[in-house]
Amino acid sequence: MSEEELTVAFQGERGAYSEAAAVAYFGEKVQPLPCAEFEAVFDAVTGRAAERGIVPVENSLAGSIHRNYDLLLRYDLTIVGEVQLRVEHHLIAWPGVSLGDLHRVYSQPQALAQCERSLTRLLPGVELVATYDTAGSVKMLREQGIRDGAAVASRRAADIYGMTILHDGLEDNPENYTRFLILGREPVIPAEAAKTSIVFSMDNAPGILFKSLAVFALRDIDLTKIESRPLQGKRWQYFFYIDFIGSIHEARCRNALNHLQEIATFFRVLGSYPRGV
Repeated sequence: MSEEELTVAFQGERGAYSEAAAVAYFGEKVQPLPCAEFEAVFDAVTGRAAERGIVPVENSLAGSIHRNYDLLLRYDLTIVGEVQLRVEHHLIAWPGVSLGDLHRVYSQPQALAQCERSLTRLLPGVELVATYDTAGSVKMLREQGIRDGAAVASRRAADIYGMTILHDGLEDNPENYTRFLILGREPVIPAEAAKTSIVFSMDNAPGILFKSLAVFALRDIDLTKIESRPLQGKRWQYFFYIDFIGSIHEARCRNALNHLQEIATFFRVLGSYPRGV
């Protein structure tokens, strides 16, 4: 399928960081499909409105996006890729507006928190207003003609809505990266360095988590992520999400997963895919 035909669903308005991640992964010619909620991204791929979906699963500063871990389990989709995006926040306003004109700054709560010190230094006393989306805040400024406010969002959002960047590099910590997963309906066979994501659960028993992790340690398989989520309907029991370096098409990885299935009460491979950088 050519890039021109590839529709990629993402959560947020045009100009969202998820759209920027999709462009970074697929190229500028993809057809973006904005979705109001994360669940709608999964629905779009499942219902064939989009060939691919892209969702964030963790941020280097804020941690995991738990909603998307839960949705990975709920939907019968597979992970076919990943991409890491350097998140650069910018202060965006109408052309001609200056810092002295601003009384409010709008953005998604996490973005405002990531820029708190910079905003306090740059605009002391300004009101911070939480909204549903970073790019959506820029769109709101544009549509409502708000000239005494600015938004924290991406450079792409400023370009899409014809707005001006008043201050760039607004984030307090430059080590601000978000990892995104690429979703598809069919699995892929990674031709290069691979990563695999799985989810499993176990009965409570002494040493059972140690035994489950040992299946990887015994085979020198590198675990890059461990996440637990509540197992609904079973108090104090959990699903464990694990990412490891390797593919289910490698013998040692298959052996580890076969061993894990012997002690797990639930097991599912979420995908083997090319490892992102």
